Amino acid sequence: MKKLLSVLAIGALLTSCGEKKEEKKEGFEMNRTKTEAKTTEAVSEGVPVDMDNDGVGPYKDVTFPDEIDAELAAAGEAKYSAICIACHAAEKRMIGPALKGVYERRSPAWVMNMIIAPDKMLKEDPIAKALLKEYNNAIMLNQNLTEDETRAVAEYLRTL
Repeated sequence: MKKLLSVLAIGALLTSCGEKKEEKKEGFEMNRTKTEAKTTEAVSEGVPVDMDNDGVGPYKDVTFPDEIDAELAAAGEAKYSAICIACHAAEKRMIGPALKGVYERRSPAWVMNMIIAPDKMLKEDPIAKALLKEYNNAIMLNQNLTEDETRAVAEYLRTL
């Protein structure tokens, strides 16, 4: 009797471990796989490069010397860290655009006009308006910087 029960138990075990057949149902199927986002900020920015536009404001046809003024850049970094970093990172898109390589996309005069008078730029400059739209109407506030502070921040941006 024990042999019969053993054989039945082994037989039951073997049949229960067989292949399971999956039923395929027709209809909707959803696949949730993550896709990698592009990390290059300049690629994601939809506003075209425009090096000829000086913007609206006191700065026109600005050119920088070849060498970076380290003392001026240090002052600009301190001001940037105090007021700009809340919305702008060097290499990462945040509330505002990433600022690394900004002088490859915009003229120095445009950048400095945007720093010193963003409210005027957002009202009158087509590139600033396009950036405002791209960044969900997040307005860059006027920080009431002096011309010296603006130049210092502009010099710091050259180091990024």
